[in-house]
Amino acid sequence: MRKVYNLQIQYPEQTREFDSRLTKTGRRSLSHSISHSSTDSNSSGGSDAENPEDEVSPRDMQQINSKGSRDFCIKNIKLTDFGRREIELAEDEMTALMALRKATQVEKPLAGAKIVGCTHVTAQTAVSVIPSRHFKCILYHAKRKKKTHTETKPTKPYCSNYCCTVDRCVNVEGWEPNMILDDGGDMTHWIYKKYPHLFKKVKGIVEESITGIHRLHHLSKAGKLCVPAINVNDSVTKQKFDNLYCCRESILDSLKKTADIMFGGKQVVVCGYGEVGKGCSAALKAMGSVVYVTEIDPICALQACMDGFRLAKLGDVVRQVDMVITCTGNKNIVVREHMDLMKNGCVVCNMGRSNTEIDVSSLRTPELVWQHVRAQVEHIIWPDGKRILLLAEGRVLNLSSSTVPTYVLSITATAQALALIELFNAPEGRYKQDVYLLPKKLDEYVASLHLQTFDAHLTELTDEQAKYMGLSKYGPFKPSFYR
Repeated sequence: MRKVYNLQIQYPEQTREFDSRLTKTGRRSLSHSISHSSTDSNSSGGSDAENPEDEVSPRDMQQINSKGSRDFCIKNIKLTDFGRREIELAEDEMTALMALRKATQVEKPLAGAKIVGCTHVTAQTAVSVIPSRHFKCILYHAKRKKKTHTETKPTKPYCSNYCCTVDRCVNVEGWEPNMILDDGGDMTHWIYKKYPHLFKKVKGIVEESITGIHRLHHLSKAGKLCVPAINVNDSVTKQKFDNLYCCRESILDSLKKTADIMFGGKQVVVCGYGEVGKGCSAALKAMGSVVYVTEIDPICALQACMDGFRLAKLGDVVRQVDMVITCTGNKNIVVREHMDLMKNGCVVCNMGRSNTEIDVSSLRTPELVWQHVRAQVEHIIWPDGKRILLLAEGRVLNLSSSTVPTYVLSITATAQALALIELFNAPEGRYKQDVYLLPKKLDEYVASLHLQTFDAHLTELTDEQAKYMGLSKYGPFKPSFYR
């Protein structure tokens, strides 16, 4: 098999257009990848007790690793061994990413790459971060402590104050990035605003989220995008697995862990019927919930109706439902007027990409009382005694309070790694200063690597069949616009 970064691929000149609006990325989301074992002394699961160290900013701590380096900032370096065990556990499930790592050990297609990143750091993302010698990244923190391994590999996780942390990743004497790996567009935005001269050496941007893609398209349309970018978010593997299948499983786990909810017979409204909304709706329907869907897109709306869901406006059903779940990536989907109409005990949460879908700021008024119940659960109490349950303060629920399946994260991480390899090794002129979809050949390669987990065997086209279909025997098998 030829090395993947040597594949000859036909690249479309036109980029995808998006109808969604630009939103601000969530600042405090975190992929909760730690197993909550009652037998592990390092586990924080099941206990909401405050630790004095939690009140101290990691930036104010004096820490040093086993190599004598202080160029890092993490929550608790004493949990290194636990973090290493978590990473090893993740590696067992991320077989495709490990296979890609093994396949590139000899030629090292990212040799010389200096990758600056702004992304969630978990045991799973650490599996993809570790092989990159110059990778620097942001660690979002939730209330509970998270464990991150940083001792034995030259990676540099940073955390704490957000803007200061992003700046610290970029503003390093004697070190300048030549690649950007982003999740929400914050790193790209920060470099553009504060250090635009760095784009002279940057070969490309790899963006994972819909929020970041919107921001990149705004820059492109304004003629301000200085380097090519690959849109990983709209790859087929990312859309179907990370968005649909992942959310189909994690929504139930998240609601159980935070609110101890019984789903049978509950009335739920899911705002948005994209891939995330489809996954959430299917899971809740399977558990016996009555599911309403809100949509602005008539095509997605028709899909919801054909799948057996009731299409409605939020204002028409908000008085009667037991749960409201946002899945749009937009802003102000659930506002104060909606929450004033909700019945006592209604659960409100967000599964969309950003933390702007629920207007949480409108709840911080003198007449409303906030009562902390436990981690990621707040009671908002109205003057008449009515209370609603707000989960994760409107941040992405499954990233804040649940476990995202490692296998799903392997798919996204593999696509990101291939996109980095593609941009870093692309000959001059292949990509212009624009936003491109992940080449379909690489998208299919991501899927083929993960088929090995199932002991699956692909059928191969004969020469006659390939000629009849006008395809190469080795792909790509779908047009670039296929989603």
